[in-house]
Amino acid sequence: MTATEETPASENFLRAYHDRTPGSMASSALATRMSDGRTSYQFLADHVTGAQHVLDLGCADGTLLAVLAGNGADGLAGIDLSEGELALARKRPELRDADLRLGRAQRLPFADDSFDAVVSHMALMLMSDVERVIAETARVLKPGGRFAVAVGAGPAPGSGFDLFLSLARPIFAAVPPERRVPRMGDRRTRNRAGLDELLAPAGFDAVSWQEITLELTGTPEQVWESAVPSYYDMATLDSENTNRLRQEFLAQASALFPSGRLDGGARVAVAATRLGAR
Repeated sequence: MTATEETPASENFLRAYHDRTPGSMASSALATRMSDGRTSYQFLADHVTGAQHVLDLGCADGTLLAVLAGNGADGLAGIDLSEGELALARKRPELRDADLRLGRAQRLPFADDSFDAVVSHMALMLMSDVERVIAETARVLKPGGRFAVAVGAGPAPGSGFDLFLSLARPIFAAVPPERRVPRMGDRRTRNRAGLDELLAPAGFDAVSWQEITLELTGTPEQVWESAVPSYYDMATLDSENTNRLRQEFLAQASALFPSGRLDGGARVAVAATRLGAR
């Protein structure tokens, strides 16, 4: 950032959160899988199959980059706000040659036309000044390069995550304003029309859009353990409200699912596009 720019509150929150709990979001995401056994990381990576030089925006602990390395990509780079997450990424043997940078996607420290593909797993939707992020993505992509992102698509109706959110939202809303999670991202990144609106001025084609449901069938306790690290708002609750929410979730889940097993039902959308010729 320049001397005149102020770090957005959302970035300060994200940096502090991920420095405290590196790897937690990836662990939660890896606990859920598609019906064919693939994770959301694998599903996203499949959209850039064959790309050799790939940049991950918001690479966190390197989980997606590791998948890309396993798929044969050999020119990998990542950028993230959290040194704690990057420290985990740097420990991965498959990423020993990856170019991992601490920084912001709004100001990428890479040369023009450096990458065959740029990817982002559940991170673009959290970023401030997203038009600038997209402009930087277009700058570092080669003409015809691919851009693929995974964004949250909400819980499946009637699922464990749906129940969790129905109980949690009133509690999150009651948190004093000074303790709430800062507003993050641009709502347009979470739907197809919005992404097309953002991407077209930078020279990208219209996006393809695929929604998937990720399964996590388990006991109410197991689904709770998966849901908790998936929501930043949980970090704003004190122990009393956290325990109250947990007890309400376990009680209602047990009543609604008498078999003792329920499905988490998280949904993710993957949008993919190409950069047109300049």
